[in-house]
Amino acid sequence: MRLFKRNKPNIPRRRLQNSTDFSRMATPTATSSHVFKRNRTITGTTSVYLDGVGIDTDLESPRKHTHKLSITRRKVAGTLLTVVAAIIAIGFLVSHLTARVAVGVSDTSISKPIAKARYEKVISEYLDSNPLSRLSFLLDEKALTNYVTLKLPEVEQIYQKGMSGLGETSFVIKMRTPIAGWGINGKQYYVDSSGIPFEENYFSLPVVQIVDKSGVSVQNTSTAIASKRFLAFVGRVVSSAKNSGYTVTQAVLPPNTTRELELHLKEVGYYIKLSIDRPAGEQVEDMVNAVRYFAGIGRASSLRYIDVRVSGKAFYK
Repeated sequence: MRLFKRNKPNIPRRRLQNSTDFSRMATPTATSSHVFKRNRTITGTTSVYLDGVGIDTDLESPRKHTHKLSITRRKVAGTLLTVVAAIIAIGFLVSHLTARVAVGVSDTSISKPIAKARYEKVISEYLDSNPLSRLSFLLDEKALTNYVTLKLPEVEQIYQKGMSGLGETSFVIKMRTPIAGWGINGKQYYVDSSGIPFEENYFSLPVVQIVDKSGVSVQNTSTAIASKRFLAFVGRVVSSAKNSGYTVTQAVLPPNTTRELELHLKEVGYYIKLSIDRPAGEQVEDMVNAVRYFAGIGRASSLRYIDVRVSGKAFYK
């Protein structure tokens, strides 16, 4: 039966472990001679263990050290980026903030200097009532123009030119150019091509002056409003006639009425009767057709006037 049994290898027995208690070396009460021992890992497990039990040590692995530096670097970079962004934002807002207003004009052909303080005051009032508009990129120029023209009708348009200094914005004003004038109760009124009446004129006197032969006394507010409406009508008529190739030299308010107008043209020897109750553009169109018709048939020299107050018809004498 021995033939079927495996022979045991002739290997010496393993050396028995000694009786040293290795668990004591892993406990917090282990002495430094047990912790720092040959063939033990100084960095890594042991350093983590020491940190965990509250022992101050500088033993860190290169990987952990690099990780801490990366975190610190990100924190510092984030703080610097936030500070730089805040400085840029504050600088941008300050560079576009309107604390003071400076006014200039766009047309150099004005005949007298403008009262800058008058317009700077009104612009500042608008900015006070609309604080966000003090930031130049939030300013609504159309709303500003409407506000200023409501108080100062001689202003046609106003817009920003840019920052003229720290906290100071330069505004450019375009004044209305008068095309006709009318003296009422010792006051001189003007009207531009859009039919907007105003009192303050910075240009030379207009060629077209309204001659008042009506004999109506302008004493109350309602009549003054009617006079401004009349001025607006004259302005549109003069502008439309100029666009059609005719130059108005005089506008006469006939006796006993404030709702009619006698228009004198440079190109013809007679005048045209108009009514402020009809649109100015339509009457000018009828006037041009009538003038050309009578010039074509050779009757222009014998005419005293042409009446286009009725739509689609022209009366003459």
